Amino acid sequence: MLSIHKVLLAAAFSALTVHDAVAQDATPLKQFYDAAWARQPEAQAHALRAEAALAERASADGWLAGPPALELSALSGQGGNGDGRREYGIGVTMPLWLPGERDAAGALAEAGLRANDGRLLAAQLRTAAEVRDAYWDWRRARVELALGRERLAGARALAADVARRVAAGDLARADQHQADGAQAGAEATLAAAESALAASTRQLAALTGAPPADSDDDDDGDDDDGLPAFEADPAARADEEALAAQHPLVQEARARAEIASQAARLAGVQRRANPELGLSTTRERDAAGADWQQTVTIGLRFPLGSDARGRARLAAAWAETAEAEARLRLAQEQVLPAIATARARANAARTQVAAAQRRARLARASRDFFDHAFRLGETDLPTRLRVGLEASDAERELAGARVELGAAISTLRQAMGLLPE
Repeated sequence: MLSIHKVLLAAAFSALTVHDAVAQDATPLKQFYDAAWARQPEAQAHALRAEAALAERASADGWLAGPPALELSALSGQGGNGDGRREYGIGVTMPLWLPGERDAAGALAEAGLRANDGRLLAAQLRTAAEVRDAYWDWRRARVELALGRERLAGARALAADVARRVAAGDLARADQHQADGAQAGAEATLAAAESALAASTRQLAALTGAPPADSDDDDDGDDDDGLPAFEADPAARADEEALAAQHPLVQEARARAEIASQAARLAGVQRRANPELGLSTTRERDAAGADWQQTVTIGLRFPLGSDARGRARLAAAWAETAEAEARLRLAQEQVLPAIATARARANAARTQVAAAQRRARLARASRDFFDHAFRLGETDLPTRLRVGLEASDAERELAGARVELGAAISTLRQAMGLLPE
């Protein structure tokens, strides 16, 4: 009996410390995020998009509305008369800006530069959301696995003690069946936890490119309340309206609306084709032996009428503007409610952790009391098993509540547009 008492005390002590072990072996969330972000197409294309936007800006700064065209011509005497007539010409045609077109094109290029940065921030936040979801699923699975192992260890120790007492005639064979049944239930729970951990590990590996380590040496530490500090709690940030205005998703929507507005402005200017400035020179002679004559021609070409395709582009541009502005309003209206919801969830999670701590403390005390009573023969095995199961459930609830608090803080940071740190 003394040996089983030591085993049960060791199991109880390990259950007390399992939460701290789970908190201490956490891989920093930012490491997972950095690995996932490096694999994203947006991260790899950002520099190229910026280069393209700069090229558009440089084009808008030019004096011409488009690339010039080179014209070459040659003319010789026709037929077989051999009169020696020759004419050679070379010219350049240069498209000119329409009134206001250059400024509109420059404004659109500037909007494109800003939109590229906004698109990057929004893509980073979306990646952070995926990583946070996968990470906390993985952490929940690790908690379940740790508690499942502790429960199985205690069930095996109890079953072994009951077997010895049955052999000695102190307990009935029915008690042995109950203890073995409790051990089988613990084994099934552990198998389910292992399966859930394998699935969550694969999901996290799909984002980061590599599976997380089985055991980690990083220590996230605890805050003053003994709670795991997985991510910094943004509770101190009071000016949420200013934060919402700078939210990456709002910035992205604002940039898209600006691009659509500037594109509509440019389409409004480009209602007709661009005028063209032509400069050409011709060198010719009328007959063989005659002197060569050279002429220089300067001309302007003005397209007449309006372009129906230009009107179609303008209508489409205004439709895009209306849609982008509507999306911007929706994004602005959704940020603050999302922050409020996430903050309420985080506050509720703190309350749940405090309640789970009290329940686990009482359950441990009850388990220790009934352990002692069972060893003295003052209570039966079913009561001992029931109290042990309640204590295990309390430990599981506390560990889960702590992980949910960390997940709730991550959700709050996500709602506020903050990346993992």
